[in-house]
Amino acid sequence: MSSILQALYNSVSGLFSFSRSLNTISDNISNMNTPGFRGSQSFFESMQDEHGTRIAGTGRDLSEGQIQQSGSDTDAAIDGSGLFILRDAQGRTFYTRSGQFTFDETGKLVDTVNRYFVQGFDPSGTLGGIDISDYRTLPAEATSTVKIVGNIAASPTTQSVSSIVVYDALGTAHTFSLTLTSNTATTAGSWQVAVKDENGTSVGTGEIRFSTSGTLQPGYNSVTVTPSLGGASQPIVFDFGTPGSLSGATSISGTPSNVSAQVVDGHGTIGISSEQFDAEGVLQLTYADGEKKAGPQLALASFADESQLQIADGNLYREPKSQKAEVGRPGTGSFGRIDGGSLEMSNVDLTRELADMIVVQRGYQASSRVMTVSSDMLQQLYDATRGG
Repeated sequence: MSSILQALYNSVSGLFSFSRSLNTISDNISNMNTPGFRGSQSFFESMQDEHGTRIAGTGRDLSEGQIQQSGSDTDAAIDGSGLFILRDAQGRTFYTRSGQFTFDETGKLVDTVNRYFVQGFDPSGTLGGIDISDYRTLPAEATSTVKIVGNIAASPTTQSVSSIVVYDALGTAHTFSLTLTSNTATTAGSWQVAVKDENGTSVGTGEIRFSTSGTLQPGYNSVTVTPSLGGASQPIVFDFGTPGSLSGATSISGTPSNVSAQVVDGHGTIGISSEQFDAEGVLQLTYADGEKKAGPQLALASFADESQLQIADGNLYREPKSQKAEVGRPGTGSFGRIDGGSLEMSNVDLTRELADMIVVQRGYQASSRVMTVSSDMLQQLYDATRGG
Protein backbone atom coordinates (compact mmCIF):
# COMPACT_ATOMS: atom_id res chain seq x y z
CA MET A 1 0.00 0.00 0.00
CA SER A 2 2.86 2.36 0.80
CA SER A 3 4.16 1.98 -2.75
CA ILE A 4 0.77 2.92 -4.14
CA LEU A 5 0.63 6.00 -1.91
CA GLN A 6 4.16 6.97 -2.94
CA ALA A 7 3.18 6.64 -6.59
CA LEU A 8 0.24 8.93 -5.88
CA TYR A 9 2.49 11.52 -4.25
CA ASN A 10 5.01 11.21 -7.08
CA SER A 11 2.31 11.92 -9.63
CA VAL A 12 1.21 14.99 -7.65
CA SER A 13 4.82 16.30 -7.64
CA GLY A 14 4.89 15.78 -11.40
CA LEU A 15 1.67 17.75 -11.82
CA PHE A 16 3.03 20.64 -9.74
CA SER A 17 6.40 20.65 -11.54
CA PHE A 18 4.93 20.51 -15.03
CA SER A 19 2.52 23.30 -14.07
CA ARG A 20 5.40 25.49 -12.96
CA SER A 21 7.31 24.66 -16.13
CA LEU A 22 4.27 25.62 -18.19
CA ASN A 23 4.16 28.92 -16.32
CA THR A 24 7.74 29.64 -17.42
CA ILE A 25 6.89 28.77 -21.02
CA SER A 26 3.80 30.97 -20.98
CA ASP A 27 5.86 33.87 -19.61
CA ASN A 28 8.37 33.44 -22.43
CA ILE A 29 5.69 33.32 -25.12
CA SER A 30 3.78 36.30 -23.73
CA ASN A 31 6.99 38.36 -23.84
CA MET A 32 8.22 37.29 -27.25
CA ASN A 33 7.65 40.85 -28.54
CA THR A 34 9.02 42.62 -25.46
CA PRO A 35 12.23 44.49 -26.40
CA GLY A 36 15.26 43.29 -24.47
CA PHE A 37 13.40 40.38 -22.82
CA ARG A 38 15.45 37.28 -22.04
CA GLY A 39 13.63 34.00 -21.83
CA SER A 40 13.90 31.45 -19.00
CA GLN A 41 13.93 27.68 -18.74
CA SER A 42 12.80 25.52 -15.82
CA PHE A 43 15.14 22.86 -14.44
CA PHE A 44 13.73 19.63 -13.01
CA GLU A 45 15.47 17.58 -10.35
CA SER A 46 14.71 14.22 -8.74
CA MET A 47 13.83 14.19 -5.05
CA GLN A 48 15.62 11.73 -2.80
CA ASP A 49 14.49 8.10 -2.35
CA GLU A 50 12.21 8.15 -5.40
CA HIS A 51 9.94 10.78 -3.90
CA GLY A 52 9.07 12.38 -7.22
CA THR A 53 10.36 15.54 -8.88
CA ARG A 54 10.48 19.27 -8.31
CA ILE A 55 11.62 22.44 -10.05
CA ALA A 56 15.16 23.14 -8.91
CA GLY A 57 15.06 26.63 -10.38
CA THR A 58 14.94 28.59 -13.59
CA GLY A 59 17.84 29.63 -15.78
CA ARG A 60 17.83 32.77 -17.89
CA ASP A 61 18.87 32.61 -21.53
CA LEU A 62 21.59 35.27 -21.94
CA SER A 63 21.83 35.06 -25.72
CA GLU A 64 21.18 38.21 -27.73
CA GLY A 65 17.88 38.87 -29.41
CA GLN A 66 17.52 40.03 -32.99
CA ILE A 67 18.15 43.74 -33.59
CA GLN A 68 15.48 45.53 -35.61
CA GLN A 69 15.04 49.13 -36.72
CA SER A 70 12.39 50.85 -34.62
CA GLY A 71 11.71 54.07 -36.51
CA SER A 72 12.58 56.15 -33.43
CA ASP A 73 15.92 57.99 -33.61
CA THR A 74 16.39 57.97 -29.84
CA ASP A 75 16.10 54.17 -29.51
CA ALA A 76 19.30 52.17 -29.10
CA ALA A 77 20.29 48.51 -29.22
CA ILE A 78 23.47 46.90 -27.89
CA ASP A 79 25.27 44.77 -30.46
CA GLY A 80 27.35 42.67 -28.07
CA SER A 81 27.80 42.62 -24.31
CA GLY A 82 26.54 45.12 -21.78
CA LEU A 83 23.40 46.58 -20.28
CA PHE A 84 21.97 50.08 -20.25
CA ILE A 85 21.97 51.83 -16.86
CA LEU A 86 18.80 53.46 -15.52
CA ARG A 87 18.09 55.38 -12.32
CA ASP A 88 14.74 56.29 -10.84
CA ALA A 89 13.83 59.50 -9.01
CA GLN A 90 14.93 57.93 -5.69
CA GLY A 91 18.41 57.17 -7.05
CA ARG A 92 17.94 53.40 -7.32
CA THR A 93 19.88 51.80 -10.16
CA PHE A 94 18.49 49.32 -12.68
CA TYR A 95 19.91 47.58 -15.72
CA THR A 96 18.23 46.59 -18.98
CA ARG A 97 18.83 45.48 -22.56
CA SER A 98 15.79 47.41 -23.76
CA GLY A 99 16.77 50.71 -25.37
CA GLN A 100 13.33 52.28 -25.80
CA PHE A 101 14.38 55.83 -24.99
CA THR A 102 12.95 59.31 -25.47
CA PHE A 103 13.64 62.82 -24.24
CA ASP A 104 11.19 64.20 -21.69
CA GLU A 105 9.96 67.77 -21.55
CA THR A 106 13.04 68.87 -19.56
CA GLY A 107 15.51 67.46 -22.09
CA LYS A 108 16.48 64.37 -20.08
CA LEU A 109 16.71 60.95 -21.75
CA VAL A 110 14.32 58.44 -20.13
CA ASP A 111 13.08 54.97 -20.93
CA THR A 112 9.58 55.11 -22.37
CA VAL A 113 8.08 52.48 -20.02
CA ASN A 114 9.15 53.56 -16.52
CA ARG A 115 10.42 57.09 -17.23
CA TYR A 116 13.70 56.24 -15.47
CA PHE A 117 16.72 58.36 -16.33
CA VAL A 118 19.21 56.85 -18.78
CA GLN A 119 22.81 57.18 -17.59
CA GLY A 120 25.72 58.32 -19.70
CA PHE A 121 28.90 60.37 -19.84
CA ASP A 122 28.93 64.11 -20.47
CA PRO A 123 31.77 65.64 -22.56
CA SER A 124 33.89 65.98 -19.39
CA GLY A 125 33.55 62.23 -18.69
CA THR A 126 31.23 62.57 -15.69
CA LEU A 127 28.69 59.76 -15.27
CA GLY A 128 25.10 60.93 -14.83
CA GLY A 129 21.78 61.43 -16.56
CA ILE A 130 21.83 62.31 -20.27
CA ASP A 131 20.56 65.87 -20.59
CA ILE A 132 20.36 67.86 -23.85
CA SER A 133 18.72 70.99 -22.45
CA ASP A 134 21.94 72.89 -23.22
CA TYR A 135 22.04 71.44 -26.74
CA ARG A 136 18.49 72.10 -27.87
CA THR A 137 19.42 75.27 -29.71
CA LEU A 138 22.57 76.73 -31.20
CA PRO A 139 23.03 80.32 -30.00
CA ALA A 140 23.05 83.10 -32.55
CA GLU A 141 26.37 83.73 -34.27
CA ALA A 142 27.42 86.96 -35.97
CA THR A 143 28.59 86.84 -39.57
CA SER A 144 32.27 87.70 -39.97
CA THR A 145 33.15 86.56 -43.50
CA VAL A 146 31.49 86.63 -46.90
CA LYS A 147 33.31 85.01 -49.83
CA ILE A 148 32.95 86.47 -53.32
CA VAL A 149 33.49 83.94 -56.10
CA GLY A 150 33.12 83.82 -59.85
CA ASN A 151 34.36 85.82 -62.81
CA ILE A 152 34.07 89.60 -63.09
CA ALA A 153 34.20 90.48 -66.78
CA ALA A 154 35.46 93.85 -67.93
CA SER A 155 32.00 94.68 -69.24
CA PRO A 156 29.56 95.81 -68.01
CA THR A 157 31.48 98.33 -65.95
CA THR A 158 28.97 98.12 -63.08
CA GLN A 159 27.98 94.79 -61.62
CA SER A 160 26.18 93.81 -58.46
CA VAL A 161 25.46 90.95 -56.08
CA SER A 162 22.22 91.14 -54.12
CA SER A 163 20.45 89.22 -51.33
CA ILE A 164 23.52 88.68 -49.18
CA VAL A 165 22.01 87.64 -45.82
CA VAL A 166 24.21 88.28 -42.80
CA TYR A 167 23.45 87.96 -39.08
CA ASP A 168 24.25 90.13 -36.09
CA ALA A 169 25.22 88.81 -32.65
CA LEU A 170 21.56 88.70 -31.60
CA GLY A 171 20.66 86.43 -34.51
CA THR A 172 18.81 89.07 -36.52
CA ALA A 173 19.15 88.73 -40.29
CA HIS A 174 20.22 91.67 -42.47
CA THR A 175 20.25 91.73 -46.26
CA PHE A 176 23.23 93.40 -47.90
CA SER A 177 24.04 94.11 -51.53
CA LEU A 178 27.41 94.64 -53.18
CA THR A 179 28.14 96.84 -56.18
CA LEU A 180 31.32 96.61 -58.28
CA THR A 181 32.26 99.61 -60.41
CA SER A 182 35.16 99.42 -62.86
CA ASN A 183 37.97 101.89 -62.22
CA THR A 184 40.30 100.63 -64.96
CA ALA A 185 40.39 104.05 -66.61
CA THR A 186 42.39 105.28 -63.61
CA THR A 187 44.12 102.09 -62.44
CA ALA A 188 44.48 98.90 -64.46
CA GLY A 189 42.43 96.00 -63.09
CA SER A 190 40.84 98.17 -60.38
CA TRP A 191 37.24 97.84 -59.18
CA GLN A 192 35.54 99.94 -56.54
CA VAL A 193 33.42 97.98 -54.10
CA ALA A 194 30.39 99.47 -52.33
CA VAL A 195 28.31 97.60 -49.73
CA LYS A 196 24.80 98.71 -48.80
CA ASP A 197 22.16 97.44 -46.34
CA GLU A 198 18.50 96.62 -47.08
CA ASN A 199 17.62 100.30 -46.78
CA GLY A 200 20.17 101.31 -49.41
CA THR A 201 22.44 102.90 -46.82
CA SER A 202 26.16 102.54 -47.43
CA VAL A 203 27.93 100.44 -44.80
CA GLY A 204 31.41 100.54 -46.33
CA THR A 205 33.56 100.75 -49.46
CA GLY A 206 36.87 99.44 -50.72
CA GLU A 207 38.93 98.44 -53.74
CA ILE A 208 40.05 95.21 -55.36
CA ARG A 209 42.57 94.82 -58.18
CA PHE A 210 43.30 92.11 -60.72
CA SER A 211 46.55 91.40 -62.53
CA THR A 212 46.81 91.00 -66.29
CA SER A 213 46.36 87.23 -65.81
CA GLY A 214 42.97 87.84 -64.20
CA THR A 215 43.95 86.90 -60.63
CA LEU A 216 43.83 89.13 -57.57
CA GLN A 217 46.76 91.32 -56.61
CA PRO A 218 48.25 91.12 -53.08
CA GLY A 219 46.78 93.71 -50.72
CA TYR A 220 43.72 94.21 -52.92
CA ASN A 221 41.85 90.95 -52.42
CA SER A 222 39.36 91.84 -49.66
CA VAL A 223 37.16 94.63 -48.37
CA THR A 224 36.25 95.05 -44.71
CA VAL A 225 33.13 96.94 -43.64
CA THR A 226 32.06 97.70 -40.06
CA PRO A 227 28.32 98.32 -39.95
CA SER A 228 26.36 98.87 -36.75
CA LEU A 229 24.22 95.74 -36.36
CA GLY A 230 22.21 94.79 -33.30
CA GLY A 231 23.44 97.85 -31.46
CA ALA A 232 27.15 97.05 -31.93
CA SER A 233 29.86 97.50 -34.52
CA GLN A 234 30.40 94.31 -36.46
CA PRO A 235 33.39 93.86 -38.80
CA ILE A 236 32.55 91.81 -41.90
CA VAL A 237 35.23 90.80 -44.38
CA PHE A 238 34.24 90.44 -48.03
CA ASP A 239 36.91 87.99 -49.15
CA PHE A 240 37.46 87.88 -52.91
CA GLY A 241 40.05 85.09 -52.70
CA THR A 242 43.77 84.38 -52.50
CA PRO A 243 46.09 86.54 -54.63
CA GLY A 244 47.34 84.66 -57.68
CA SER A 245 44.68 81.93 -57.28
CA LEU A 246 41.75 81.06 -59.49
CA SER A 247 39.67 79.68 -56.61
CA GLY A 248 37.96 82.94 -55.64
CA ALA A 249 37.05 85.93 -57.80
CA THR A 250 38.74 86.32 -61.18
CA SER A 251 38.68 88.76 -64.08
CA ILE A 252 39.42 86.71 -67.18
CA SER A 253 38.78 88.17 -70.61
CA GLY A 254 36.34 86.32 -72.82
CA THR A 255 34.58 84.71 -69.85
CA PRO A 256 31.14 86.05 -68.91
CA SER A 257 30.41 87.45 -65.46
CA ASN A 258 29.00 85.03 -62.92
CA VAL A 259 30.05 86.61 -59.66
CA SER A 260 28.19 85.53 -56.51
CA ALA A 261 28.44 85.69 -52.69
CA GLN A 262 28.82 82.83 -50.20
CA VAL A 263 28.20 83.70 -46.55
CA VAL A 264 30.75 81.66 -44.60
CA ASP A 265 29.37 81.92 -41.07
CA GLY A 266 26.68 83.43 -38.89
CA HIS A 267 23.15 82.32 -38.16
CA GLY A 268 20.18 83.00 -35.96
CA THR A 269 19.08 80.78 -33.08
CA ILE A 270 18.75 77.26 -34.52
CA GLY A 271 16.89 74.27 -33.11
CA ILE A 272 17.61 70.55 -33.36
CA SER A 273 16.14 68.77 -36.35
CA SER A 274 17.22 65.22 -35.45
CA GLU A 275 19.29 63.20 -33.00
CA GLN A 276 20.63 59.66 -33.05
CA PHE A 277 23.23 57.56 -31.24
CA ASP A 278 26.26 56.48 -33.24
CA ALA A 279 28.15 53.18 -32.90
CA GLU A 280 30.07 54.47 -29.85
CA GLY A 281 26.84 55.57 -28.16
CA VAL A 282 27.56 59.28 -28.69
CA LEU A 283 24.44 61.33 -29.35
CA GLN A 284 24.91 63.05 -32.71
CA LEU A 285 22.75 66.17 -32.95
CA THR A 286 21.79 67.69 -36.29
CA TYR A 287 20.47 71.24 -36.36
CA ALA A 288 18.10 72.90 -38.80
CA ASP A 289 20.94 74.49 -40.76
CA GLY A 290 22.69 71.15 -41.23
CA GLU A 291 25.31 71.77 -38.57
CA LYS A 292 26.20 68.72 -36.46
CA LYS A 293 27.36 68.52 -32.87
CA ALA A 294 28.34 65.64 -30.57
CA GLY A 295 26.44 65.38 -27.30
CA PRO A 296 26.57 63.00 -24.29
CA GLN A 297 27.53 59.33 -24.60
CA LEU A 298 25.61 56.29 -23.38
CA ALA A 299 27.12 54.31 -20.49
CA LEU A 300 27.02 50.51 -20.34
CA ALA A 301 27.43 48.09 -17.44
CA SER A 302 28.62 44.50 -17.34
CA PHE A 303 28.79 41.79 -14.68
CA ALA A 304 31.04 38.79 -14.22
CA ASP A 305 27.97 36.54 -14.16
CA GLU A 306 24.85 38.09 -15.67
CA SER A 307 22.81 35.03 -14.74
CA GLN A 308 22.91 36.28 -11.14
CA LEU A 309 21.10 39.53 -11.99
CA GLN A 310 17.95 39.94 -9.94
CA ILE A 311 14.75 40.52 -11.88
CA ALA A 312 13.20 43.79 -10.69
CA ASP A 313 10.22 44.44 -12.92
CA GLY A 314 9.49 43.80 -16.56
CA ASN A 315 12.81 43.71 -18.38
CA LEU A 316 14.68 45.54 -15.60
CA TYR A 317 17.36 43.95 -13.44
CA ARG A 318 19.05 44.83 -10.17
CA GLU A 319 22.69 44.36 -9.31
CA PRO A 320 23.48 40.98 -7.67
CA LYS A 321 24.50 41.28 -4.02
CA SER A 322 27.75 39.43 -4.68
CA GLN A 323 28.84 41.49 -7.72
CA LYS A 324 29.58 45.07 -8.67
CA ALA A 325 28.92 46.54 -12.07
CA GLU A 326 31.77 47.43 -14.38
CA VAL A 327 30.80 50.67 -16.13
CA GLY A 328 32.29 51.72 -19.44
CA ARG A 329 31.72 53.16 -22.90
CA PRO A 330 30.23 51.32 -25.89
CA GLY A 331 32.79 49.89 -28.29
CA THR A 332 35.57 49.74 -25.67
CA GLY A 333 36.89 46.67 -23.87
CA SER A 334 34.27 43.95 -23.69
CA PHE A 335 31.35 46.31 -24.29
CA GLY A 336 29.31 46.01 -27.45
CA ARG A 337 28.60 48.75 -29.95
CA ILE A 338 25.37 50.67 -30.36
CA ASP A 339 22.84 50.44 -33.19
CA GLY A 340 21.03 53.78 -33.15
CA GLY A 341 17.36 53.91 -34.12
CA SER A 342 17.03 50.18 -33.39
CA LEU A 343 15.84 47.85 -30.65
CA GLU A 344 16.97 44.42 -29.50
CA MET A 345 13.92 42.19 -29.54
CA SER A 346 13.20 39.26 -27.24
CA ASN A 347 15.48 36.23 -27.57
CA VAL A 348 12.51 33.86 -27.18
CA ASP A 349 12.43 31.13 -29.84
CA LEU A 350 8.74 30.46 -30.40
CA THR A 351 9.36 27.12 -32.14
CA ARG A 352 11.35 25.81 -29.18
CA GLU A 353 8.76 27.06 -26.71
CA LEU A 354 5.95 25.30 -28.54
CA ALA A 355 7.98 22.08 -28.60
CA ASP A 356 8.67 22.38 -24.86
CA MET A 357 4.98 23.03 -24.27
CA ILE A 358 4.07 19.75 -25.99
CA VAL A 359 6.58 17.88 -23.81
CA VAL A 360 5.14 19.51 -20.67
CA GLN A 361 1.61 18.70 -21.76
CA ARG A 362 2.46 15.04 -22.29
CA GLY A 363 4.27 14.89 -18.96
CA TYR A 364 1.29 16.44 -17.20
CA GLN A 365 -1.07 13.96 -18.90
CA ALA A 366 1.13 11.04 -17.88
CA SER A 367 1.36 12.26 -14.26
CA SER A 368 -2.40 12.70 -14.22
CA ARG A 369 -2.81 9.18 -15.54
CA VAL A 370 -0.51 7.82 -12.81
CA MET A 371 -2.64 9.63 -10.23
CA THR A 372 -5.79 8.10 -11.66
CA VAL A 373 -4.32 4.59 -11.71
CA SER A 374 -2.97 4.99 -8.14
CA SER A 375 -6.37 6.19 -6.97
CA ASP A 376 -8.10 3.24 -8.64
CA MET A 377 -5.66 0.79 -7.07
CA LEU A 378 -6.22 2.30 -3.62
CA GLN A 379 -9.95 2.08 -4.12
CA GLN A 380 -9.67 -1.59 -5.14
CA LEU A 381 -7.49 -2.30 -2.13
CA TYR A 382 -9.97 -0.54 0.15
CA ASP A 383 -12.90 -2.45 -1.34
CA ALA A 384 -11.04 -5.78 -1.01
CA THR A 385 -10.19 -5.07 2.62
CA ARG A 386 -13.74 -4.03 3.48
CA GLY A 387 -15.14 -7.02 1.75
CA GLY A 388 -12.95 -9.39 3.85
